Amino acid sequence: MSPSVASPAQTVPAARRALPGAPFLAAARGERPAHTPVWFMRQAGRSLPEYRALREGTSMFDACFDPEMLAEITLQPIRRHGVDAAILFSDIVVPLKAAGLDIDIVAGTGPVVAEPIRDAAGVRALPVLDPEQVERVADGVRLLVGSLGETPLIGFAGAPFTLASYLIEGGPSRNHEHTKALMHSEPRLWHELAGRLADMAITFLSAQLDAGADAIQLFDSWAGALSERDYREFVLPHSAKVLSAVAGYGVPRIHFGVGTGELLVAMRDAGADVVGVDWRLPLDEAVRRLGGGVVQGNLDPALLHASWPVLEAEVRRIHAEGRAADGHIFNLGHGVLPGVDPDVLTRVVGLVHELQV
Repeated sequence: MSPSVASPAQTVPAARRALPGAPFLAAARGERPAHTPVWFMRQAGRSLPEYRALREGTSMFDACFDPEMLAEITLQPIRRHGVDAAILFSDIVVPLKAAGLDIDIVAGTGPVVAEPIRDAAGVRALPVLDPEQVERVADGVRLLVGSLGETPLIGFAGAPFTLASYLIEGGPSRNHEHTKALMHSEPRLWHELAGRLADMAITFLSAQLDAGADAIQLFDSWAGALSERDYREFVLPHSAKVLSAVAGYGVPRIHFGVGTGELLVAMRDAGADVVGVDWRLPLDEAVRRLGGGVVQGNLDPALLHASWPVLEAEVRRIHAEGRAADGHIFNLGHGVLPGVDPDVLTRVVGLVHELQV
């Protein structure tokens, strides 16, 4: 059953909401709620016709900095699918844009940086993010926590490695050659850059948490390009800095990357309460590697295009594998693809909620 959701113009509560009955938060604590919670990465976005209608004529960044619009977009999948958590409509490069970097989100490509940062001068010119620069995002969070009822809100940020990769490569990269070259050739400069980006992520997450977000997810989308040795040396200290800085809020901290099956233990060691698993590794194997704990995942998003019998079998398999964990949050192994039929997502939510915990 879909939760009732009020208008995003409601009065905002002064303190963080108490949500004792939220299955998402219970599972994140390693408990067994009445049903397995489910939400989808990129659940708010191009798969929804109401999103496309609302966004028509509005750039991605304009939408991300418009409190009413970002709140409405965040609410759309809650109304339609009845998922157990909302995730803030934003983008991992929003704090870079807010700080004043010349960056754009190009349709069909992703974030593109006008002047890649590949030397000491570029690193030292990187601006510091002021909380006031993301205040409109925080305003959107405040609208949401006043509108979501009993549904938790997940805030998020990009992890230092993934943000650095965009800045160094100038955009999405298949091989991350410039990033890896700088990392190994100039480790001091790398750590300076990653440290600055960690500070930026902390500021962005803190703004969302101060406004009332109920959980956070740190996306290290490109960390799967690294060996575990490189991850532990060059990346883990900076992701740990971010996750440690928000530990005092007492909310679940989810850590997710793509192609990170060999890094799951290291990502957990960075300070994650919940480890996101992509579709390449069975959940029960992920739990074995982690030695227990709480996992999130991990339906292959491409299978949302398969026939219902095929998709149903996959959902049931993943749900069964998730029982090996102390807590399981059902999700995709990456984000919803743009061409997915929204009714399929709604049907998946219904099935997950019906399955025995």
